[in-house]
Amino acid sequence: MPEDSMSPLVHPNFARPGLSHFAESGQAAMVDVSPKASTRRTATASAFVELSPAVLAALPQNPKGNPLEVARIAGIQAAKRTSELIPMCHPLALTHVDVQADIVDTGVRITASAVTTGPTGVEMEALTAASVAALTVYDMTKALDKSIVIRNVQLESKSGGKSGDYQRGNAKS
Repeated sequence: MPEDSMSPLVHPNFARPGLSHFAESGQAAMVDVSPKASTRRTATASAFVELSPAVLAALPQNPKGNPLEVARIAGIQAAKRTSELIPMCHPLALTHVDVQADIVDTGVRITASAVTTGPTGVEMEALTAASVAALTVYDMTKALDKSIVIRNVQLESKSGGKSGDYQRGNAKS
């Protein structure tokens, strides 16, 4: 097979320093976290569901139930199942997950946090919780408006582990 037609996922030059989920061969690999110390690790992520004023006004009367409460529960459940959804994520014993869905002027702001004590972080669990909570708001309101937008799914902060703490917006993060 000519080099230029090789898939970038198996190309020998694809592996890069700092990308821990790729073996030297360029193939995806699950990171061995067994040598890492177990420490308390936290992460908070957010997402935003942009809704029209009409959909926002209709939220309390949703015939499917309270979209914000269903989204909150869906986000918690999603965090617990992250390793089933993201292939290289480790199954984690989460010690706490919290998801909040708050109505603001132009939509619903989702904030999700996850906590564990272990050898690897919980960023993906927090991001998965925020994403699925946002998707749940969409699912429960799509009958009113198909132009709903989910945006700004992002890590807000993390603590613990070798890479240290991160806070969105801090220059040293």
